[in-house]
Amino acid sequence: MIKNKQKTALLTIAAVWILTALMLFTATGVFAQNQGSGTDLYSQLGLFSEVLTKLKQGYVTELSDEELIKAAIIGMLGSTDPHTNFFTKSEYEEFTTSTKGSFGGLGIHIDKIGDYVTVISPIEGTPAYRMGITAGDKIIRVNDKSVVGMSTDEAIKYMRGDVGTTVIITISRPGVSKPLEFKIVRETIKIKSVPYSFKMDNGAGYLRISQFNENTVQELRAALTGLEQQGITGLIIDLRSNPGGLLDQAVDTVNEFIGQNKLVVETKGRMANANRQYLTRYSTKMRNYPIIVMVNEASASASEIFAGSLQDWDKGLVMGKTTFGKGSVQQLLPLMNGNGIKITTAYYYIKSGRCIHKKSNDKILLGKEVNETDINAEEELNLKQVYHTVKNREVYGGGGITPDIEADSDRLTNFAVELRRKNAFFNFAVDYMVEHDHKLDKNIVVGPELFNRFLSYATSRDIKYTQADVDSTDTYIRTMIKSELLRSVHGDLEAYKATIELDTQLQQAVALLSRFKTMDELFAHAASLNKKK
Repeated sequence: MIKNKQKTALLTIAAVWILTALMLFTATGVFAQNQGSGTDLYSQLGLFSEVLTKLKQGYVTELSDEELIKAAIIGMLGSTDPHTNFFTKSEYEEFTTSTKGSFGGLGIHIDKIGDYVTVISPIEGTPAYRMGITAGDKIIRVNDKSVVGMSTDEAIKYMRGDVGTTVIITISRPGVSKPLEFKIVRETIKIKSVPYSFKMDNGAGYLRISQFNENTVQELRAALTGLEQQGITGLIIDLRSNPGGLLDQAVDTVNEFIGQNKLVVETKGRMANANRQYLTRYSTKMRNYPIIVMVNEASASASEIFAGSLQDWDKGLVMGKTTFGKGSVQQLLPLMNGNGIKITTAYYYIKSGRCIHKKSNDKILLGKEVNETDINAEEELNLKQVYHTVKNREVYGGGGITPDIEADSDRLTNFAVELRRKNAFFNFAVDYMVEHDHKLDKNIVVGPELFNRFLSYATSRDIKYTQADVDSTDTYIRTMIKSELLRSVHGDLEAYKATIELDTQLQQAVALLSRFKTMDELFAHAASLNKKK
């Protein structure tokens, strides 16, 4: 109880200072608005000011102005929604870097394994790749700073820097007795928005969009050109676990499939400047092959706009699970001293009139109690909100994008989870490739000898299992061994392609494109499935 009172007091005090500052800058406008609203803001500020004075004069210990201000800001934003956020200077810089899609760096995927920040794979064509940094290398120093025991995020701050500057990386490499030192000149590292695109055995193309950053449209066009030159008969666009990103990029990627001067999305908010329509801007070629857009519960924001728009315009069949429902618009604003704030200003509405935002998510993300009954009631209400596509197909509103065809993913066995948790596949691949001088045939087959060697390795790492565990996880183990071995020599694309047979959702999409050759055939099939429910 005492802690709650103290927390409330601290938040209240800082709120006084912030509100007072706002009054100094916009006094005339604020008073004019509130005189007609029935809320005496000036009186409330007086109360806050009185509390502030009393607390500053009489509190048992001296209070930090900076801590009070930050606590108040966080407290105020906590009463709004989980997407309205305050950023410190470093957080603001990191956030803007993630959406720009490039930075000065080395070109490595890293993760923390044990006490060490470890190279998972170098990115092809980057400084780290050219200098021979390999999967399994443990980074022990960056310049003169030890990074042993440091988190991945902390280590990244030391490795990134201005383009053209030099950084010295010291690594410990399995099979090499002494640490290796690399002097690397930082280059602009582009964050791949379309990391994978390739033609599959059935003639269809596969294209993954991992996020929507400033490079997405350019990368998408290049990927589509490459696939279409190979004569693909259909296309799978994978947006699963895509958290979203830049709105203009989502609109322009939709443009590639629906043509010019078509409504993609509009925003509606309280302020006049928050209300806006986003139309496609340029003409594009007609794409007559069938398209399936894959989504799941972690597809959010811009990825929901993309999936919902192709659904509304009947240019793609959406398959998977109902998406997250993050359909709110944020405006990023700089603050003094390098800080920043992201404010929710509107909600997204796509062509059919559906609002993407799922309000129950806000409560969950803010840590508020939401019982299962409320969630189920919201889902039932959503299904009653019927909208229509351009071809008059029924689609459902109320938050998130409901797929035309639902598809479940397989759950990993407990043994598979334990193997992943202990990094068994990655560590085994590192040791194996040291013995084989980093040479590997792309068509490697994981036969009995290699399979049993992996099981022996797992045992040596104190991973417990039974024969039943092995039998139920056999295919998964063989596939992941192959994938990690390929990654260490041939890169992420070959590693990813090796795992396709484990992806049951993707396999269902592949089967549909083998069976149906037009969008109308796909839509008719989806309608027949939904009638049976």
